Amino acid sequence: MTVRRSSSVSLVCLGVAFILVGPCQSACRETGMCCTGRDQSCISKGWRSDRSYGTCYCDQACVSTLDCCHDYETACPALSCVVSDWTGWSGCAEACRATVRRRSRTILQEPLNAGKPCPHLEEHAGCAEYWSQQGNCHNPPVPALIITGGYGNARKKRDIPDSSNIIGYCVQFQLTSLTKGCQQSSGPHTQWMQHLREGHRVCVECQPPALAAGQTHCAGDGEENDEGRRQSLQWQAVGNPRCRGVWRHVGRLESCSCPTAHSFLFI
Repeated sequence: MTVRRSSSVSLVCLGVAFILVGPCQSACRETGMCCTGRDQSCISKGWRSDRSYGTCYCDQACVSTLDCCHDYETACPALSCVVSDWTGWSGCAEACRATVRRRSRTILQEPLNAGKPCPHLEEHAGCAEYWSQQGNCHNPPVPALIITGGYGNARKKRDIPDSSNIIGYCVQFQLTSLTKGCQQSSGPHTQWMQHLREGHRVCVECQPPALAAGQTHCAGDGEENDEGRRQSLQWQAVGNPRCRGVWRHVGRLESCSCPTAHSFLFI
């Protein structure tokens, strides 16, 4: 009788284990284990997610090694990283010169159990300010410093004092050479430099505050005399000093008509 009962219990246990429920398996929930990273001690015994029975794991690495216990996803649910919204852009690091601005965000929830990792928390972009604590900058950055056209919307109002009567213009150039540093601009706010190619024509807008009251042209645009319109001129991208080159003055336009990827601003 004892042997017969033992056999019956074994058969019942095996049948219950086969359908992945019952007291024959420990798995993750019953052991209370949910481990980060790769942890050889975070081990249990039961049915694996591939429907084989034996040693299984409850650590984060089991997702990639395919040896998780069958209840890992429910016992240790994945929680992806959660971050805050971006802060506003800071002011330029230094006034009266080409430099960088910054914005950041913070982690609200760390990732758990193979959740998506946190994205980058800080971004940089080129900028220039024409106003310091002492007032207007007397020597704006020269020669031709350029930045993506979208920066025009981010310029601070105080950088454009009494500019309502100043009419800007657009200059078209043909890129004749550029450094390899332009193609190595991988940051989210320097990727526009990767669109620069030798031979392409680009439009560069001259607007306040780069065009200040009393001035007739932006620094480095080649508009100061006939010789400047014929010669090759140097330019540099703001935000990546390794991205620079030479372009040839093509002509002035009343408004920029180049594609967005080839439209820039004088700083």
